[in-house]
Amino acid sequence: MIQWQDLHHSELTVPELYALLKLRCEVFVVEQTCPYQDVDGDDLIGENRHILGWKDNQLVAYARILKSDDDFSPVVIGRVIISGQARGEKLGYALMEHTLLSCEKHWPDNALYLGAQAHLQPFYGRFGFAPVTEIYDEDGIPHIGMAKEA
Repeated sequence: MIQWQDLHHSELTVPELYALLKLRCEVFVVEQTCPYQDVDGDDLIGENRHILGWKDNQLVAYARILKSDDDFSPVVIGRVIISGQARGEKLGYALMEHTLLSCEKHWPDNALYLGAQAHLQPFYGRFGFAPVTEIYDEDGIPHIGMAKEA
C-alpha cells in the first residue's frame, strides 16, 4: 500500500526533504551515471509542490511541480521518479495521476509542460501530453519537451 502526500514545499519536514533528495541522487545521478546539479534552487520557492509516495516508510515515488510567478506560463512537472526497488509495480501511472490531480486542484487553468526522457514519450502521451520540441540532449540523455493544455 502506497501512502501519498501532496505537499507545498513549506510543509516538507527535514526527513521528507532528505528522502526526496536522496532518491533523486540515487537514480538521476548515480544509477543513470549523469553528474549534474540536482539541487537547483527550485525545491523550496514560490508555490512549488512535491508529490511523494511512501511504501513501508521508504520513499518509492516522487515528482516535483514548479509554478512560475507568471500566471500565464505552464506549470512544469519534473523529477518524476520511481525507486529501483519499486519498479514494475505500475507506480508511475499512480504517481502521474496524483501529480495531475494536484495541478488540476491548484492551477486548473494552466497548461502543463515536462521535459521527458525521449523513450518515455508514449508513457506521458497516455496522460494527454504531446511533443512540442524536437529531441534534445540534456546531460547526455535524449529528452523531448511535451505539453498538455489546460
